[in-house]
Amino acid sequence: MSMTIAAALPPFTLNLWQDLQVMLSYDFMRQALLAGTLLSIVAGLVGYFVVLRHQAFAGESLSDVAFTGALGGAALGINPFISLIVTTVVVALAMGGFGERLRGRDVAIGTVLSWVLGLGVFFLSLFTAHVSGTGTGFSGVTVLFGNILGVSADQMQTIALVSGGTVLVLLLLARPLLFASLDPDVAAAHGVPVRALGLGFMVLLAITVSEATLAVGALLVFALLLLPAAIAYQVVSRPLAALGLAAVLAVVCTWIGIAIGFYTGYPSSVCISLLAFVSYVPTRCATKS
Repeated sequence: MSMTIAAALPPFTLNLWQDLQVMLSYDFMRQALLAGTLLSIVAGLVGYFVVLRHQAFAGESLSDVAFTGALGGAALGINPFISLIVTTVVVALAMGGFGERLRGRDVAIGTVLSWVLGLGVFFLSLFTAHVSGTGTGFSGVTVLFGNILGVSADQMQTIALVSGGTVLVLLLLARPLLFASLDPDVAAAHGVPVRALGLGFMVLLAITVSEATLAVGALLVFALLLLPAAIAYQVVSRPLAALGLAAVLAVVCTWIGIAIGFYTGYPSSVCISLLAFVSYVPTRCATKS
């Protein structure tokens, strides 16, 4: 929401109940809070396994791919969300298939990701010059930084269906995935399909990144996915409790970030990411001391 629109809205007061009522009186805010809640729960749950499996680089890589996938779909006349999910899932399966062979190849991976980002900029140029006709690059900014306050009813339905399916699958896989994440060798010896679980988790990660891109954008999705989960990992030793805490922290950061964006006019996605970072830093320092 722009600073101009924010200036026309009621100001923030110390009466938090009244402020909450004001926010909820707007349809777009109810949509944003509901969408943010669903996306944050998924990001927190999946993010905990990302931290546990030491796959933060995979999440960062897929956020870069998400940028290119969304803009590629827009430039080619395909539904951006569909192209976003398809692209990230394909790349996630490729990363999961290579597995250990990707380790130690930072230069090669960095080169490929640079090319992917360059391709995204190319698609942005095509879209603004030949499809939208505006030439402003506003769509690229939306993909990069998200627009959770602009979630439509159709997008809300998609978010609800995809989020519900992702959480259900993750809960079904939680126990064997946890076993395979903590000690893959022992899990494999006990007959756990470690490789298949790894590929399945990469698909869930790709879907989560694709979904969260709608809210916080491709550049900032990594913060919502990783930081609440990292805090939970630092302060709670029991995995099930840490999973719940990661989801709760992600939701709280999202709610407060949306509220700050509503009353100040600053981008909500930036506020969400900044809150997650500000929460993580003291937690990390406290656990190190």
